[in-house]
Amino acid sequence: MEMVSQPSVIPVPAQKKRATKRERWSWYMYDFGNSAYAAVVLLAVYSAYFKQTVVGGAEGSRLWGLSVGIAMLVVAVTSPVLGALADYSATKKKVLFFFTSMAVVFTALLFFVQKGDVLTGMVFFILAEIGYRNAQVFYNALLPEIAGEDEIGRISGNGWAIGSFGGIVCLVIVLALIMFVGGSFVIRLSFLITAVFFALATLPVFLNVKERAIPRSLPKGENYITFSFRRLARTVRVAWKNREFMKFLGSFLVFNHGIIITLDFAAIIGAVLFGLTQTQLIIFMMIVQVTSVIGAFLFGRVTDRLGGKVALMISLVMMTLTVSALFVIPSVFWFYVVGAFAGFSLTGVQSVSRTMVGEYTSEDTSAEYFSLFSTTGLVASFIGPTIFGFVTLAATRAFNASGMELIPAEQAGTRAATIVIIAFLVLGLIALSFISNEKKVKVKSQPVDEI
Repeated sequence: MEMVSQPSVIPVPAQKKRATKRERWSWYMYDFGNSAYAAVVLLAVYSAYFKQTVVGGAEGSRLWGLSVGIAMLVVAVTSPVLGALADYSATKKKVLFFFTSMAVVFTALLFFVQKGDVLTGMVFFILAEIGYRNAQVFYNALLPEIAGEDEIGRISGNGWAIGSFGGIVCLVIVLALIMFVGGSFVIRLSFLITAVFFALATLPVFLNVKERAIPRSLPKGENYITFSFRRLARTVRVAWKNREFMKFLGSFLVFNHGIIITLDFAAIIGAVLFGLTQTQLIIFMMIVQVTSVIGAFLFGRVTDRLGGKVALMISLVMMTLTVSALFVIPSVFWFYVVGAFAGFSLTGVQSVSRTMVGEYTSEDTSAEYFSLFSTTGLVASFIGPTIFGFVTLAATRAFNASGMELIPAEQAGTRAATIVIIAFLVLGLIALSFISNEKKVKVKSQPVDEI
């Protein structure tokens, strides 16, 4: 029979004190900053710069995919353990600061990456991406601490909207430099600008947001490494008992493949189907960011009024119809229109998904649950893009072998591969329909040795 230690007594306040307006705006500003990183480094500038200038040719695409995969693997392994550690020691802000600093420093170092600096370009990006992704776990985990149950959807949506606006502001700065100055130096300078933008926007969360979780001492005979793994295993077992949460994670695992593919390949799809230039690509991403602001605000309020499940299903249906439009749109203009609808619905999916995790958790388990949520999303980062890339290549070769010229064959293959995105979205939507809001429960933290 396993020995059970006496659980520590944790004082619980009679009533949770609501966060101040300053705290909430400080939390929003973090999203404002890290969205600039996503817009410039991941979506619009560095990915293309690395592929075309640092490496060149198809090898650039392969090494870019490898870099993303390595970063995702590291985050997938580390974030659940770090989440358990942060919850038990109440150090969300400290760990958030560490990974934010890591992301900012290595984003700035991308300025020094030039043509031929392949290894340096990969290493700096991988470290920046690890910092960015791990920081998101702890930023998200602060949501239940600053929002009550009756306002979590609105506050989460506000964060996404203000974050999207941050991406727009940074892209406008970068676009102006590229259009009026131009050159490789300006592109490299954009990474330094993004790092400074990111750093300044995140300062308020560290200065103004109070972490409300109460720290607890480690069980006797434990260290943080062994305890974190035991805590992680306990979290999985506890979460497994929360069947509606696990159903949600299962549906999220499926439909998020479609979301990740759309994000990772939006630029490639635009370039292959419509020949978008770097300037056109930045404009496209700005359109996506603008409609993301509208979508985040709207779906935050739909969530509070109709519930997370209904809001998420609406956004998934819209996303499915948007991707399906790629089969029929004839020009760059209509690709911009599709991008506008994609930004609106895609942000709804992401924002509402984050809100639903917050609805299932409590303050002292939020980092753990958000870590499981993040890890589930990271699985999609491996599988979805790999399948999409394989289908695109296979379809392109098949069309080319049938007598079609290489460029039309690649266009046809890319369109054919969008069926993969649609399939993931539809299957995830079906899985989501089985979730019962009436059975939603919050599982409180329990001492490791009691499980």
